[in-house]
Amino acid sequence: MGLFSRLKGRISSESQQAAAADEQKQEAMVEKPGFFGRLKESLTKTRQGFVEKIDNLVHRSKKIDEDLYEELEEILIQADVGVNTAMELVEKTRRTVKERHVDDAGELKAILKEHIRDMLGAEPVPLNITDETPTVVMVVGVNGVGKTTTIGKLAHLYKSQGAKVLLGAADTFRAAAIDQLEIWAERVGIEIIKHREGADPAAVAFDSLQAAKARRADLLIIDTAGRLHTKANLMEELKKISRVLAREMTGAPHEVLLILDATTGQNAVNQARLFGEAVGITGIALTKLDGSSKGGVIIAVKRALDIPVKLIGIGESLDDLRPFSPGDFADALFDG
Repeated sequence: MGLFSRLKGRISSESQQAAAADEQKQEAMVEKPGFFGRLKESLTKTRQGFVEKIDNLVHRSKKIDEDLYEELEEILIQADVGVNTAMELVEKTRRTVKERHVDDAGELKAILKEHIRDMLGAEPVPLNITDETPTVVMVVGVNGVGKTTTIGKLAHLYKSQGAKVLLGAADTFRAAAIDQLEIWAERVGIEIIKHREGADPAAVAFDSLQAAKARRADLLIIDTAGRLHTKANLMEELKKISRVLAREMTGAPHEVLLILDATTGQNAVNQARLFGEAVGITGIALTKLDGSSKGGVIIAVKRALDIPVKLIGIGESLDDLRPFSPGDFADALFDG
């Protein structure tokens, strides 16, 4: 039984469980189209710089030839899919066209969508939620990517599902980081563990985990520093935090969540590689998707590093951080 199974178990009677499940189902049926609509809207810039260019290409192409494939590859690269991934997608498309005896360029878009969905994976990949509480999520990422905001929204997401959430302010390098996280804790209505500016981040992580255990929290989210200009020191600091958590609880941190800014394009892949080498990233939250024409970076990160995108941020609302669904992403991108 995972976290949400235990949460459901707190409901005292079977009738209450059935009523709650029915209500959630009805809410989900109403909510999904709304969120899907916002997802489509958030991908407008990416669609304009990617899918609409493909539409123009296939509409003016009289035949499927090498010139068409070369231009398709160029469009993919410009959408920040990445050179290697673009080449692979074009090659897969070329092979499918040959196998299916396709001669209408208009069918290329559907074939490309099919291969992109395959690359992203068929099903959403959830956060690593453990049976033993608390589940510890260590959040990493460079300054300016929306890390603190994402933590606040993540806390809200889980609290709204009945989880008891605690925050740990282990970014002690900047007083502003602690203050911002405290504002989010107050906004969401959860507790925060903090030390003074300049304190040992690993000590904050230690105290946060002890507090989470004592207070029977379901989820502990730990913020960390993101000053990439002192790269070596930062990475050693992150490693130390990870070691302290692992020493105090088997398997912790259960999730190392990297926050990436979609507007940075291919630089996001480099950040993922850097943090992955230091602390072993288990998942990615991609922020600012609504302000970017480079949504193709989702494909690039997944293909280059095989790290799943688990969450996406598509707006400023508290509810605009949601689990990433590869199928919904592909549908919203191509059919928007």
